[in-house]
Order: sequence, then structure tokens, then C-alpha cells
Amino acid sequence: MPFGLIVAAFGRHFTLETEDGLRLQAQVRGKRSDAVVGDRVQWNTTQSGGETQAVIESLQPRRNLMHRQDLMRSKSFAANLDQVLMLVASQPLFSESQLTRAMVAAEAADIELLIVLNKTDLPDAAVARDRLQPYVAMGTPLLELSVKHQGPDSLRQLAPRLHGRTTLLLGASGTGKSSLVNLLVPQAQSRVGALSQALQAGRHTTTHTLWHWLDESRSGALIDSPGFQEFGLQQIPAADLGRHMRDFQPVLGQCRFHNCQHRQEPYCAVTAAVSDGRISAQRHRIYLEILQELQTQRW
Repeated sequence: MPFGLIVAAFGRHFTLETEDGLRLQAQVRGKRSDAVVGDRVQWNTTQSGGETQAVIESLQPRRNLMHRQDLMRSKSFAANLDQVLMLVASQPLFSESQLTRAMVAAEAADIELLIVLNKTDLPDAAVARDRLQPYVAMGTPLLELSVKHQGPDSLRQLAPRLHGRTTLLLGASGTGKSSLVNLLVPQAQSRVGALSQALQAGRHTTTHTLWHWLDESRSGALIDSPGFQEFGLQQIPAADLGRHMRDFQPVLGQCRFHNCQHRQEPYCAVTAAVSDGRISAQRHRIYLEILQELQTQRW
């Protein structure tokens, strides 16, 4: 059977790209589908209504898998990533909770995370830079740009970071994500329209995930997931959460109790590091928030 790449996911409907670059509408056998954008698959063809459709027969082993969270449950949505690009902005000021959750999810999947601060031409940029200092201090790469102000010139720093890599792009509403996608992939909107027409489901276009090649040589790809709200973290055991907080890592194993949850236990190395400023108090507060969720909620 031939191999292919899942380049769009829309419920139980998919777009599959063949090794020759042809894109076919695809479905999976059976009622359940575990396929996500970025998956490598084996497939066959079938005829439906006079048109050739692909049928996904099996998934190839994944390097990694990312999850997203909705009101009901956590579900997978992108696989085989090289990096996550978290787009934040100085206005509206970004949520540190969302950023931390993105970092935890990426760390747990062993995927590099890149922070890009947009709208640096606005007066609030200094406040945003200050809030990002704990993340820079722990070694997270940070780029600054102003997409609307600089236009194509804003991509000079970013383009080398994307070359040859599969990047998942995430950003809250108002960060300028659509403007960045349109700069990186000018044909992105036409692709969304074509997908909607093929699936006859235009009213749901904000929920799909789509793979974009960044150039004709296919030396890099961008995965865009409009409407993304939150990383799913339910796949992470609560006891492992601290290991995925990068700024906690230097002091882990130094607590008196081996099962320390880094709340208010005596002789906790993490809370001691918070007290003397080595770990941000805000980051510790977010850790406790996520820990509570992981201990009480299971979907």
C-alpha cells in the first residue's frame, strides 16, 4: 500500500497528500479515527459518486503527539512536530497560564517551544517583555516582531527558525496569528476555502487543523489550528507535572520527601526556590492551578 501524509483534519474527514503531491479526500475504515494532521499513513483508494477517495488503512509510528482541550475532553490533533511556535502579543496582554500550559505540553512531548512576541511597536511591549523574562531565563527562545507594522520584513528573524522544520502555530485571538499565517503562506485562505467546499462544511471552518508547506521545495511546514483554546494536559500524570516545569528542574530531587507535591510541604526545594526568587511566584501559582486540575479532573 502507498504512504501518505494527513494535511487536513475535519472531524472524521481528512485530506491526504500522496507521495506525488496529489491531495485526496480521505476517510478511515470503521467508526473510530485516531488520525491527526502530521500523521504518516498507509492508504488505499475507493470510488464514491464517481470520484476517487482515499481510505486510511493504518497509521505509522509517531514521534510525538499533541492534545487540545475542549469543555468535555482532551483529544489529539497534531503529530510528528519539530517545534511549537507560541505567538503572544503586547496587546491584548498574553495569558501566562496559557503560555505555561503550552510549555508543559511541549516539554512532556519533547518538542521545542519558541515564543514569538508580536506588536512590539505598541507602548505595552515593555510590560510584555518584563512578563516574559522568567521564560527567557529558563532558556526558552524568544523572538520579537511587529507583523502589521513591519510587513514582510518581520519574517527575517523568523524564517530561518521555520526552515526544514514542522511547526505547530498557536496563538490566542488578537495576537495577530492570521496576519502572520497570511505572510508566511499567502495561499492559506484559498486552501481553507477549497477544503470547506470539498467537505461542504464552510460553517465549521474555524475548527479544522491544516498543514501548509512553506515553499515549493517542501523544506518546512506550518500547522495552523484556528479556534485553538487550550492545550490538553490530561495525558500527563499529576505526579509528573513538576518534571515538565523547566524552571523547577534544577531543584527537583532535593525535597525532603520523594513524593513532594511542591505545595506547602516542609523542606520543599521548589517552594524554597520560589521564596528566594529563583522560581517565579507566578509560575508556581500556575503550577498549583494545573496540579489541582490534574488531580481532580479526568476525561
